[in-house]
Amino acid sequence: MRHPQTVARLVVFDMDGVLADIQSSWVHVHKHFGVNNDHSLYAYLRGEIDDLEFIRRDIHLWKEREPDVSEMKIREILASVPLMPGAAKAVKQLRESGLKTAIVSAGIDLLAERISEEIGIDHHMANGLDVDKNGKLSGEGVLRVRLMDKGDAVSEVGKHFSIGAKDIVSVGNSHYDVSMFTRSGKGIAFRPSDEIVRKSADAIVENEDLAGILKFI
Repeated sequence: MRHPQTVARLVVFDMDGVLADIQSSWVHVHKHFGVNNDHSLYAYLRGEIDDLEFIRRDIHLWKEREPDVSEMKIREILASVPLMPGAAKAVKQLRESGLKTAIVSAGIDLLAERISEEIGIDHHMANGLDVDKNGKLSGEGVLRVRLMDKGDAVSEVGKHFSIGAKDIVSVGNSHYDVSMFTRSGKGIAFRPSDEIVRKSADAIVENEDLAGILKFI
């Protein structure tokens, strides 16, 4: 554990695979349109494109299938995303204990907004979709969280609440979330999807019940 004297005041959750019971909010929308972004993903992982271009390419896939796709349509698609079992209970108990809660995700902000409203998350940072005056997707994205450096966003959320790193607990599920742990007093791997996040965490919850994190906070 990086900060043995951690006194949790803020819990920061990854969204996809943690609060939302899906692999990826982007992939969830891709599946609706019957498209695949593997080519862009591999280009991103090779460092050939940056985060914003990655987002643009994903949106372009949707617009190829539905040129006038609207923000409302994406909201409707994301409305079917299920919450992770135990998510509402976990957030309720944390808030009743006086802790702040937040989402940090490289996923889609429309889902982060929905989940925050449904279960009472205090703050969220996720990536957005630019729209024109008619609510149609322009094809551009709004970059707030870099997939490879989500730790920056955790620090930003901490500043928003005037809470230092040692009093932050981060909850993630993949190696993309390790940078969240490094900017926190404690990192919890929830149903870890790879050995990197498992080895980087201070605590691990294997069961599909997000309330299982509570005993470590």
